[in-house]
Amino acid sequence: MSRALAWHPQALRDLRRLDRQIAARVIAAVERYASTESGDIVRLTGYTPPTWRLRVGDWRVLFRFEADGAIRVVGVLHRGEAYR
Repeated sequence: MSRALAWHPQALRDLRRLDRQIAARVIAAVERYASTESGDIVRLTGYTPPTWRLRVGDWRVLFRFEADGAIRVVGVLHRGEAYR
């Protein structure tokens, strides 16, 4: 099952700030999750609406599921900043 991807403007800004190789790894991991639903995924507590994170090395991709089943990526943060 392949899910549609949508990138929040803040997530796109976060990606632009990354090194190109790291950004490529993040994009590949998100696309792989959207198509296979495999990856290091954890639901985060204390977030409304419900938010999940995908671990990509030292980087965390924060995302939500839309009503139509699409994945909306809301942020790409370093692990030290992701949970503040």
